Amino acid sequence: MQTNTHNDELQKRLAFFEDQCRARGLRVTNQRREIFRAVAASCEHPSAEKVFLAVRKNMPNVSLDTVYRTLASLEEMDLLMRVGLSSKARFDGDLRPHCHFVCTNCGEVYDVFLKDGESLPLPAGMAHWGDVKQINLQVRGLCNKCRGNK
Repeated sequence: MQTNTHNDELQKRLAFFEDQCRARGLRVTNQRREIFRAVAASCEHPSAEKVFLAVRKNMPNVSLDTVYRTLASLEEMDLLMRVGLSSKARFDGDLRPHCHFVCTNCGEVYDVFLKDGESLPLPAGMAHWGDVKQINLQVRGLCNKCRGNK
């Protein structure tokens, strides 16, 4: 069961998604909305295949290719981010500042949110390279479940 806070956050993400699409002259199609919703509603950082299975429940005619292309375009628009291991890409629709812990054994991705007042420091020379839009910190290691299995 979803909490009101989770549902409120999802509604904010969907509204932001629709605003950004319209601002860029991109139609808000049902397929695009449902693919974004599948990622934004999930706390599991779903793979493209899991997004496909979730969307297919309501839209049986959607293709896996459509899901891949839509995820790529949403990532390009900075509406989603790709996280995890390169061999097993996962997607995150939560654009609030946070880091990810990626298990190098099972591939699970965990959100690590900053405490109030915390921020991720940028290296001193970063401004030389351009404007920073987003910081995506991924920490890799063994999760507690896998560490217990070793």
